[in-house]
Amino acid sequence: MKQRKIPTFRSEAAKAGTLKMLTRGDLVKRLSSSRVISVRLPEDDLARLRRLAARNGLPYQTYMKSLLHQSLDKEEKRRAS
Repeated sequence: MKQRKIPTFRSEAAKAGTLKMLTRGDLVKRLSSSRVISVRLPEDDLARLRRLAARNGLPYQTYMKSLLHQSLDKEEKRRAS
């Protein structure tokens, strides 16, 4: 099993905004509102995703969800302007 890299930050301010603390209620809400889907990805994209996730010390599916969430937020903001 690969060891996960723990990110280092210069200060608490540098860490702010990158990680959110979930309450038990938030976690239950998030899990109960999730739906399992299948997505076909080219092998090269999956390899890149796994490599980048490993650099960030995250499981690749968690990293992929994070990227998708960020992209959706960015697109919504762009279209609202």
